[in-house]
Amino acid sequence: MATQQTTTQNLTLVQAVRDGLYTEMSRDSDVLVLGEDVGKNGGVFRATEGLYDEFGPDRVIDTPLAESGIVGTAIGMAAYGLKPVPEIQFMGFIYPAFDQIVSHAARLRTRSRGRFTCPLVVRAPYGGGIRAPEHHSESKEAFFAHEPGLKVVIPSTPHDTKGLLISAIRDPDPVVFLEPKLIYRAFRGDVPEDDYTVPIGEAAVRREGTDISVFTWGAMTRPTLEAAENLAEAGVDCEVVDLRTMSPLDRETIVESFKKTGRAAVVHEAPKTGGLGGEIASIIQEEALLYQEAPVERIAGFDTPFPLYALEDYYLPSVARVEEGIRNAVEF
Repeated sequence: MATQQTTTQNLTLVQAVRDGLYTEMSRDSDVLVLGEDVGKNGGVFRATEGLYDEFGPDRVIDTPLAESGIVGTAIGMAAYGLKPVPEIQFMGFIYPAFDQIVSHAARLRTRSRGRFTCPLVVRAPYGGGIRAPEHHSESKEAFFAHEPGLKVVIPSTPHDTKGLLISAIRDPDPVVFLEPKLIYRAFRGDVPEDDYTVPIGEAAVRREGTDISVFTWGAMTRPTLEAAENLAEAGVDCEVVDLRTMSPLDRETIVESFKKTGRAAVVHEAPKTGGLGGEIASIIQEEALLYQEAPVERIAGFDTPFPLYALEDYYLPSVARVEEGIRNAVEF
């Protein structure tokens, strides 16, 4: 019997978001989206384009400019059996909804002793690099990774975006799904047309290597891979691990990679202090100390508010800065 071939599409990351939403909304009538301009306008980045015409105003809901109300309403929907996917236009706008997410969504299962769950996915474009004004470029994934009861997911490829989003929607507990808008339309990738999932909590080794393990996620995956290829010409063999999920972290992959190389660097665009690079370094100290050959290098954003246009490229870890950090660890 012939093997059935999976049909693929060549999509951008933001198109993969839309495809994931469309797939789950078609499969499960309990899935709905809500947020500012997600309906007729298709969202500020057009991630929900066409869904209003396909599923109607009862399942694609335009809301007032009120993030606390958007998420609070979605929590009520989730508690009573629906699967809402609220969109926050930019991560920098999520702060009014922070109380709803951490005080209610994250705690509903334990507060009700399992009587209620909260199958909620809060989507938000995040990160810098698009020359946006204040509050449009935040990378505050560590806020939510710190909160028990929440899962935090950040894809870096179109394929993973659709698969992780479907996994998040099907999860019985709340997920904060952060989409790196710098790479929304930066490249395309093959995405199956069919329904599929990518497991939450599993990292992906994007490049095998033996000299140093470099851990990253989101938009920083591409410059990290480019830096690794440049360094390969100089004889430095980098292993690049795309974590994909900030909570729960894939501790096993982190530790196994580090045991192989004995050196590590972490690349993220969030500020260094309190960032997840510190947590990754701590995992290495706790579980693989005797394999360590050098301090863990953190290549991150600076401990300042995200700057406006002229300094944006300086703030974000560039290929050159990633290379320098990796060299520091390898040459220690």
